[in-house]
Amino acid sequence: MERAHRHHGRFCKDRRRAESGVFAIMFVPLLFLILGFYGLALDIGFVYNRKAELHGVAQGIALAAARELNGTAAGVSAALAKAAQEAQRKKVGYGRALAWSDAAIAFGSSPDGDAEWVGADAARAAPANRYYVKVDTRNLDQDVGAVGTFFIRILAQAQSSMFVSERAVAGRSAVNVVPLAICAMSEVPGAARTNPGPPATVELVEYGFRRGVGYDLMNLNPLGTTPANFVLDPEFPPGAAGAASNTSASTVAPFICTGRVWMTGVTGGAVRVGSPFPIDALYRELNARFEQYTGSVCVANGAPPDYNIKAFSHGASGGAAWMKARATHPGALRAENGSRLQTIADLPSPPAGTAPGAYGPLWAYAKAVKFADYVAGSPEPEAGYTPFATSDWPSLYPASPATESASYPSRLQPYQASTGSYYGKPSNDNLPISVLERRVLHVPLLACPVPAGSNVGAQVLAIGKFFMTVPATNASIHAEFAGILPNHKLTGQVILYP
Repeated sequence: MERAHRHHGRFCKDRRRAESGVFAIMFVPLLFLILGFYGLALDIGFVYNRKAELHGVAQGIALAAARELNGTAAGVSAALAKAAQEAQRKKVGYGRALAWSDAAIAFGSSPDGDAEWVGADAARAAPANRYYVKVDTRNLDQDVGAVGTFFIRILAQAQSSMFVSERAVAGRSAVNVVPLAICAMSEVPGAARTNPGPPATVELVEYGFRRGVGYDLMNLNPLGTTPANFVLDPEFPPGAAGAASNTSASTVAPFICTGRVWMTGVTGGAVRVGSPFPIDALYRELNARFEQYTGSVCVANGAPPDYNIKAFSHGASGGAAWMKARATHPGALRAENGSRLQTIADLPSPPAGTAPGAYGPLWAYAKAVKFADYVAGSPEPEAGYTPFATSDWPSLYPASPATESASYPSRLQPYQASTGSYYGKPSNDNLPISVLERRVLHVPLLACPVPAGSNVGAQVLAIGKFFMTVPATNASIHAEFAGILPNHKLTGQVILYP
């Protein structure tokens, strides 16, 4: 009995010893397997992190560069400079500076990844409509995308490193154009208007409009005495078929709020329009710029107010107090001249007995400019054309008695005030999100006549800048003409594309 017990004890010890040996034999390959999985996970982690870094690099540089594109060679150069500047801020490989090259950036006229993409030189040579940027990190130095491996190289010596890359496309998705269009009062981009004075003044007139003069955009027509105005299809680009439903008030309302349409430009083909513009259904959306949201679909976050919501009203105390005598109309008085619907400011000379107040508020945002600076076919200089002085008002705006300025600001236009009687501050809730020049409408000027209908083609001659002097009504939009917006300054929303 005792012998059996001792034999059983030795058997158990031998069995435990044997099991320990077997476990030791199994543990060694298991350890290598565990270490292998760990090494593989480490390699995959490095590769994943580098790919994530390059993803952020490509997107950040593409967005920065695309915001500079404006359809000009200078815009392409600015995009390249911005790309290089943004690249300097980027790090790869856990803090290593990014070695940037312009070879990694290309320019296109469509966000389609399979579209034609060209390099910097070709883009500068033909910059029109190149509003899209593609950044591909494959075209940077190999070191940027190379990730050294630890475990994988043990399995395959040729895989001592892995190469990863990322690509991003960015560009315009919308432009800051309000879906309201009017006829150009003339198809001449720049003409000289000689005001006899004394002294004589030679003024620049652009597409039939005078800077600094207020117009009712709902009450104009160069070819008849019935108002001509249009609603622009905000979704279909020039040359597309359009849709009649896209010019309905309900479709257009949100675009009126933002002052933006879903296209990259409005020239290069016929845009789609309907007539007339449904002002009675959309004037409240226009007035979001004055922080008036009641009854509209606009909300402050998507349609912020202007930083100055002061209404420069005719006849109101403080409205346009820089004028003497005070304005008696919200804009230049309507005038029918044969087969044209225009204003008294557009006539060669105003009717006898015209009072100074009949011109409406003058120069709230823009001043009349001299024709001498104008060069046909060339954009306006960055510093602007030479403006007239208020002492020239009697010549520019003849009246009895003479039109004069009582207290026009010495340095800035009334709208530019940030304090005092010419400034209206938005509410404290909306002041931080208020936007400078939100009251400036970018309005397409059409070659007229335009056929009647809800989805017809029309050619855009230019984009006019019109400053809303007062809130719109259900029948009028009084706005001061402030010049032509060149295509290269037509900015818009820039996004990333898949």
